[in-house]
Amino acid sequence: MSIIKIFVFVISASFATSAFSCSDKFVDIRWSGGAVKFNVELAQSEQQRAKGLMFRKSLDRFSGMLFVYGGEQKVNFWMKNTFIPLDLLFFDSKGVLRKIHHNAKPLDLNNIFGGDSIQYVLEINAGLSAALGIEVNSEMRFPLIHNDLAKWKC
Repeated sequence: MSIIKIFVFVISASFATSAFSCSDKFVDIRWSGGAVKFNVELAQSEQQRAKGLMFRKSLDRFSGMLFVYGGEQKVNFWMKNTFIPLDLLFFDSKGVLRKIHHNAKPLDLNNIFGGDSIQYVLEINAGLSAALGIEVNSEMRFPLIHNDLAKWKC
């Protein structure tokens, strides 16, 4: 095998490993039309979830905040003190996308109801879920989704 072929193989193998490995810094989402990886910050405590992305002026294109609850529950959001337009993706305990709220308006105090059985909420830049084609019933992979019913396991 030539040096060039070995180099290409190593890059390909390295990419394949990193593309499919789980990390608590990334959320993977897949659907019938594709897949995407988001760099995420976690909001796990009540205080972290209350603050969320408030007071931020920007969010990198493939970044977001993942809100994690202890179990499935009714969730409501608003955009108080949030300056970035967002898409909110609401997932159940299995990592299945149950609802997308597109283009939440900055500073809007109206209630955004996510559903009755939601455990994870991913906030990303507004318009990105539609641009990528993310749809309801998409599957999320993340290390905290470790139950036996997870649709896409780490």
